[in-house]
Amino acid sequence: MSTETFEFQVEARQLLQLMIHSVYSNKDVFLRELVSNASDALDKLRLAKLRDDTLDADVSDLHIELETDRDAGTLTVRDNGIGMSYDEVGRLIGTIANSGTAQFLKELKEAQEAVGAEGLIGQFGVGFYSAFMVADEVTLTTRRAGEKQGTRWSSHGEGTYTLERVDDAPQGTSVVLHLKPADPDNQLHDYTSVWKLKEIVKRYSDFITWPIRLVGEKDGEGDDGEGDDGETAEPETLNSMKALWARPRDEVSEDEYHELYKHIGHDWREPLETIQLHAEGTFEYQALLFVPSHAPHDLFRQNMRHGLQLYVKRVFIMDDCEALLPSYLRFVKGVVDAQDLSLNVSREILQQDRHIRMMQRRLTKKVLSSVKSMLTGDADKYATFWREFGAVLKEGLVTDPDNRDALLAVASFASTHEDGEAVTLKQYVERMPEGQDDIYYITGESRETIDNSPHMEAFRERGIEVLLLTDPVDEVWVDAVGEFEGKRLRSVAKGEIDLDAREDDKSEDEQKQQAEAYAGLLGWMHERLDDDVKEVRLSTRLTRSPACLVADADDLTPALENMYRAMGQEVPQSKRILELNPDHALVKGLNEAYTEREDRSELADTAELLYTLAVVAEGGRPKDPARFVQLTADRLERTL
Repeated sequence: MSTETFEFQVEARQLLQLMIHSVYSNKDVFLRELVSNASDALDKLRLAKLRDDTLDADVSDLHIELETDRDAGTLTVRDNGIGMSYDEVGRLIGTIANSGTAQFLKELKEAQEAVGAEGLIGQFGVGFYSAFMVADEVTLTTRRAGEKQGTRWSSHGEGTYTLERVDDAPQGTSVVLHLKPADPDNQLHDYTSVWKLKEIVKRYSDFITWPIRLVGEKDGEGDDGEGDDGETAEPETLNSMKALWARPRDEVSEDEYHELYKHIGHDWREPLETIQLHAEGTFEYQALLFVPSHAPHDLFRQNMRHGLQLYVKRVFIMDDCEALLPSYLRFVKGVVDAQDLSLNVSREILQQDRHIRMMQRRLTKKVLSSVKSMLTGDADKYATFWREFGAVLKEGLVTDPDNRDALLAVASFASTHEDGEAVTLKQYVERMPEGQDDIYYITGESRETIDNSPHMEAFRERGIEVLLLTDPVDEVWVDAVGEFEGKRLRSVAKGEIDLDAREDDKSEDEQKQQAEAYAGLLGWMHERLDDDVKEVRLSTRLTRSPACLVADADDLTPALENMYRAMGQEVPQSKRILELNPDHALVKGLNEAYTEREDRSELADTAELLYTLAVVAEGGRPKDPARFVQLTADRLERTL
């Protein structure tokens, strides 16, 4: 058969160089990754055979083999699973840019610690390439179940790889690693050593549901792989194959749980929380769930693959069953093993199955209950959870009204309270002063923008606590929720604000006189700015700034309008209300000039400038930036 040579893409070459000149202190993880790939291949073959019993594939003894050859310096990891076709090898192995390589490289540069860097290997689906940490040549031979011809892939990891079709390939995949010389100082061990392989399998892969067999050589005398009678040693199964989710919690160590999480979550770090559930009755199932300690890089990508592993009576069914948890819990990893589902269940059937819906409700409540336990019992763990997953959890306030109360109970928010700590809505209500009927909040792109917002001035001066909401979803859920414990959620940037009067506030007569004094200016500015604003009025929320823009109570915010437009929805451009601070020198001077002058042509530019300053103050962009700069420069020139 002819052999073809191909070049790796640029990003793939960069990745390979990282693996060859590995920065990872723990190179043992390569075997975890290869065994994990082999286990997935066996799962897929068993499922394929269940769904199509005409498939020409032997499933009588599915297993993983490790074979060493100390003389040749090789380690072989072999499975008799689903295998790959020629095209699949070229697509999945030959070109790795489609597996998130660019993002992998970016995040690897940002990883400050070796542990964090190691965790990225499996997370980005490039685990196969970890073999180049310990090998200077890798050869993969594979044949897809049901096909007659196999494929051989080989590379030294130096920029090219070869592909050829082969006729003698057994079903499944075999990866032969031509190992680098052992270098203990660089944590590069002798991976032909039986005791070392046993140690790695026990630590990382003991729970794999398929037998991992060591064949060939053995340690000690007779290290050539033959017994005293010259016969080859019997294969030895290295893993226990125990389903951790089926065992009582007191019989499983935290380390065992953590290794299972690292296997199914493709994460090197330990999980933040382990959640176990055993449901009995008319519909039995077991679940072992994990909350990661860090958000995945693709958490907010539309095509993010998520979901729990679904088993039926310990038979693997699918890797990412999205129907078992709502999308706002898509960061949760784990396993669900049901007793009464069909082995031939499809994704479409799962969406409609009443048992699956019942499981989803129970699992969701269990996860939210665990989050509440963190909130009440472990402040540091909860703070980590909310920092990593708070934004996605708040999506449920919009999409899951059945669990809205439970979500509100575990949600926390930054606020203007003097202690600077995140606050729950319950805590906010408990410390509301007498006479305050609303829960005040403000939304914005960043904390800095919010802190400097003119809308906050009167609230800060009066010491009224305001929730500071900076996640995009905050624009949506506050309207969907509306109230909490009878207290209305109210934006400080919407509608008219009527705060409790203070001793130094103007009397009703003074306010009436001021309104009359400014009536002419307000009407004239409304005419001049009619294309941009629906009303110009005096403000009760400003103390330092000259002007601000507010929306009517039921209007969409500009950020929400932009969000809908980005989603392809048509949203009519809404006008907002321009509020002026009657005690600001600029506004006072503008009113005096309006009253004294008959020719107000120059004042029109000042009115436009005042409006644009209000747009900029809330983080917006001037409609005509060049004109704004020109007007500002002209005014500055006159002050010199």
